Amino acid sequence: MSTDAEQQEIHTLSALVDNEPGVLARVIGLFSGRGYNIDSLTVTETSHEKHISRITIVTTGTPMVIEQIKAQLERLVPVHRVTDLTVGGRSLERELALVKVAGKGDNRVEALRLGEAFRAQVVDASTTHFVFELTGKSGKIEQFIQLMKPLGLVEVARTGVAAISRGAEGMNERL
Repeated sequence: MSTDAEQQEIHTLSALVDNEPGVLARVIGLFSGRGYNIDSLTVTETSHEKHISRITIVTTGTPMVIEQIKAQLERLVPVHRVTDLTVGGRSLERELALVKVAGKGDNRVEALRLGEAFRAQVVDASTTHFVFELTGKSGKIEQFIQLMKPLGLVEVARTGVAAISRGAEGMNERL
């Protein structure tokens, strides 16, 4: 019988960090040095005036491992704040994907029909291929990709998860 401590969970962590060279390498080094996996990673500057960037990491681990990751991230010098967006259940997560499909005839018609059903936009097209732009939860994007495989999937580019908590207060309210 397994305990809660043994069960793997997927968590989305958001960290506000100084926007300076080497910070991302230190964060990634923390994960790789301890054998933690990164499922998704996005980074962008969120405050040009304060030189602050936001790193969003999706990782998998036991509850104890997730707590260790958060504690170790918080101890890194350039990290100002770490929030586990999964804990409150009140966050929004989205991802963007570009999905290239090649096909003619019935496969092309079916791919376009599915694209419409998933609210994907065609952003490039020719007589032999098209590229869909799709946004949504990672599961929706994964489902779309799986449906495109038998229809002529050529390649996929994904941004990784962008996430933010709901409500009026932001992560950098106290910086």
